[in-house]
Amino acid sequence: MRKERRTVVGKVVSAKMQKTVVVETERLVQHPKYKKYIRKRTKLYAHDERAECKEGDQVLLMETRPLSKLKRWRVVKKL
Repeated sequence: MRKERRTVVGKVVSAKMQKTVVVETERLVQHPKYKKYIRKRTKLYAHDERAECKEGDQVLLMETRPLSKLKRWRVVKKL
């Protein structure tokens, strides 16, 4: 039986490539010394088979096998 795959929600930053979008995710991390919360951003490359996502869209991503050098995610749906 296969494990549950990781999913994340993010915002499309770039949709200029064919069948690929760049999605930025944001998370809050507490500073170890000062205990203040800091926003950390991560850019993920995701496979968009139908090329339906545009810049500014909120999307749900699912982790998948490596599709290229950088692509490890695929777009499940637009939110």
